[in-house]
Amino acid sequence: MKEGQHNTPDSPKSPPSYITSTSSNNYTSPSSDSSSGRSYLRLNKSPLLSPSTSNQLPPKSPVSPRAAETVKRSFFRFNSTPASGANNLINSTPSTNPYITNMGQTGSNVKRSQSDIQTFLDKEKEKFIEKIENPIKQNAHLDDFELLRTIGTGSFGRVLLVTHRHNADEKVALKILDKQVVVKMKQIDHTLAEKKILQALTCPFIVKLLYTFKDNSYLYLGLEYAPGGEMFTHLRAFGRYTEDMTRFYAAQIVLAFEYLHHLGVIYRDLKPENLLFSSDGYLKMTDFGFAKRVKDRTWTLCGTPEYLAPEIILSRGYNKGVDYWALGVLMYEMSAGYPPFFADQPIQIYEKIVSGRVRFPNHFTVDLKDLLKNLLQVDLTRRYGNLKPGVRDIKEHRWFKDMDFISIYEKTITAPFIPRTDRENYETYEEQPLTVSSTERYPREFTEF
Repeated sequence: MKEGQHNTPDSPKSPPSYITSTSSNNYTSPSSDSSSGRSYLRLNKSPLLSPSTSNQLPPKSPVSPRAAETVKRSFFRFNSTPASGANNLINSTPSTNPYITNMGQTGSNVKRSQSDIQTFLDKEKEKFIEKIENPIKQNAHLDDFELLRTIGTGSFGRVLLVTHRHNADEKVALKILDKQVVVKMKQIDHTLAEKKILQALTCPFIVKLLYTFKDNSYLYLGLEYAPGGEMFTHLRAFGRYTEDMTRFYAAQIVLAFEYLHHLGVIYRDLKPENLLFSSDGYLKMTDFGFAKRVKDRTWTLCGTPEYLAPEIILSRGYNKGVDYWALGVLMYEMSAGYPPFFADQPIQIYEKIVSGRVRFPNHFTVDLKDLLKNLLQVDLTRRYGNLKPGVRDIKEHRWFKDMDFISIYEKTITAPFIPRTDRENYETYEEQPLTVSSTERYPREFTEF
């Protein structure tokens, strides 16, 4: 989840492995000086790759990953070792998915439900605007919680698993950000935007912001706890998902994006590290440090190298289309076990991305390849999700022909994988005491928090 510096590069002859040297979870906030994890980019507005030279070097073709290799990623996500016993959480990859069946809709039902969805989204937008204009104030205090243990660390602070003193059954992931570090890393705007946007969202596939408060030294975000751990950990243990599993998870992301984009919010940080499992096997999207309300276009260069859309790399200005590009990358990574664009150095990844060339493993079905070609489309006038029909181009694609999105939204379909919650799915860390200053730090900078 964090910005990182380079370390031992991946082998140029194989996709990046999911073996790294440290571990955490993705409630942690973005930073810029981490030494591991797929890195974030927060750069100035100069292009990362010159358009005049972007097509001169053809990308290397991906090859099948070698199961016995333990190669480190070139672009390190912060602390990505799985929790103890992760390989025992799941069985080997199933050849079929018995849970996703009888999910079709008739044409009349599709038309009726689309009208209902539009009405629902319009009402959700009204609620969102009201919450944005009247954000949550300080609704808790650190003394209200019993601190259990640290479940994630980062350069800004750490994430603690806590329970509310008045309700011991309510577990909360308490994200604690050090004001001084946030200011030093020039992330004030991102931090304020994360809190303001997240507290206004209501979606079954996005973590809820339950509590927010601050003291003299720290900012606190009390987030809905997802006990199943990261998709990153489970995907590594699986090796790769079946297409039915990929379809099940992709449908949830599609619905989350349909919701966010209707509100005018782009996410900009989709990847397995930022997808958490609820106890029911459904996903929760987390880490909204890059989320932004955009009316037209934005030029901020941020994201994870393997998931950056071409228009971000070329500094051409962008909108919601970058999320649908990232959806294509995620679907590819879930189905293949490695991302479509990988290399030793960031510039090599960027060259491959802007080239528009993607090679697919032989086990990908024709329908999956077709949808991915339309999502991993450099030409924005042809990229699915960015055209006039919007997200309907994706939802009505033949790869999703048997998917009942209403049932997915209502969570009436049994998930193909139920994480074990009788054990911890997050790594254990050495505990560190919180040291609160006797005087308030940076009162002006965090007035709106």
